[in-house]
Amino acid sequence: MARTARVVGTSILVVVLAGAAYVTADAYDVVPGVLTLAPPGPTASPFPVAPGALLPVANPASLAPLHALDSAVQAAVNAFAADPRVGPSVGVLVTDAASGNVIAEHDSASPHVPASTAKLVTAAAALGTLDPASTLPTRVVAGAGGSIVLVGGGDMLLAPGAGDPNAVDGHAGLGDLAAQVARDLKLTGTTTVHLSVDDSLFSGPATSPGWDPSYLSEGFVAPVTPIAVHDARVHPEVEYSVRFPDPTMNAANVLAQRLTEAGITVQGAPSRGTAPANGRVLGEVRSARLDQVVGYFLDSSDNTITEVVSRLVAVHQTLPGSFEGGTQAVLHAVSTLGVDVNGAHLTDASGLASGSALPPTLLVRLLKLMVDGSHPALTEVATQLPIAGLTGTLFDRFTQSDARGLVRAKTGSLPNVTSLAGTVITADGRQLLFAVLADQTGAVGQDPPRRALDTFVSGLAACGCR
Repeated sequence: MARTARVVGTSILVVVLAGAAYVTADAYDVVPGVLTLAPPGPTASPFPVAPGALLPVANPASLAPLHALDSAVQAAVNAFAADPRVGPSVGVLVTDAASGNVIAEHDSASPHVPASTAKLVTAAAALGTLDPASTLPTRVVAGAGGSIVLVGGGDMLLAPGAGDPNAVDGHAGLGDLAAQVARDLKLTGTTTVHLSVDDSLFSGPATSPGWDPSYLSEGFVAPVTPIAVHDARVHPEVEYSVRFPDPTMNAANVLAQRLTEAGITVQGAPSRGTAPANGRVLGEVRSARLDQVVGYFLDSSDNTITEVVSRLVAVHQTLPGSFEGGTQAVLHAVSTLGVDVNGAHLTDASGLASGSALPPTLLVRLLKLMVDGSHPALTEVATQLPIAGLTGTLFDRFTQSDARGLVRAKTGSLPNVTSLAGTVITADGRQLLFAVLADQTGAVGQDPPRRALDTFVSGLAACGCR
């Protein structure tokens, strides 16, 4: 027992001495620790100053704006206009983004068929006159005699089930809407209803007489209504899927199925009807923001959603939500932004229909408003355009060009038409604006004129413009 006590006592003494030695070593900064005999250093700043927070210094001299035609660029424009791959009818305009001065042009004031570059007009009209943060409601309201009414508010990108808050296509879901409605109905003791759908927000024909019938059968566009599931695609995962011939009724049938799954019996098949003016709202879901919807149709060149947005601009102007109302509204809207629309004509808002014509000068003027900061909401259009070799409808173009990543532009493709309008950063760091419309390319397909056009734009990117 005594021997054990001696061992314990000796161990404690060793620990104490070792601790004292470590404290001494710590004080002389021989080992890590909090103690020190060194004199105190300077007091630290209360918060570090980031380089970006320093006071600004004088900016280096910037490139002088381009004031006159650049002979090299004009020669390239002339060569492009004479290229047999693009045909005899070509409009080209290239300007300096900083000054707006014309660098080179060919027949730029004459109207040409724009194809999908017309979507720039619809995008600018929407974000220049509507609230970019606004969303589109899809509601169910109580009707007469125990009926309920699904009311389309312009969202043709509904999901059939739960919505995805991170998506544009499928942002709002009919499954979520059905859950809200079922919960409300059950609270009032209602478990059986008749369902109708009100799509009266839009008017006139759902398809344009200027569309080739194959555009519908091949999935390039759907009938335009104020409510649909996944852009009316029968196979949502397929970009150019065949579309439901009546998107409105398909959406109503999907909601009826979701209500049944939620414990509500829907009597008979859904029908079209009119919502009461002050019907009690049983449920509501809302689309992605308008600026996100605009970005969606610019990136994917979605014709149907572009037509929807043009109708929203028309309704905002108290015009009919129709093809005629939509085209009239978007041209009026851009004119209020200071863009000359003389000579411009739109048969539809997406550029898909025959008969539309826009001068390159109009498209470049729109691009100038998008990049000069005078209309901040329009900057969203410029930043959401497809990027050469990387995104959207330009992902597979310019892949072997030095212009990859330096061009943001809206594409346009129709039989006999190839177009491109957007911005390009040159080798000396300038931003140029351009619009190229070739509308008599002949029965050669898209590959030859696109190669000619992409080579021309790649030349702009390589330009050491004076």
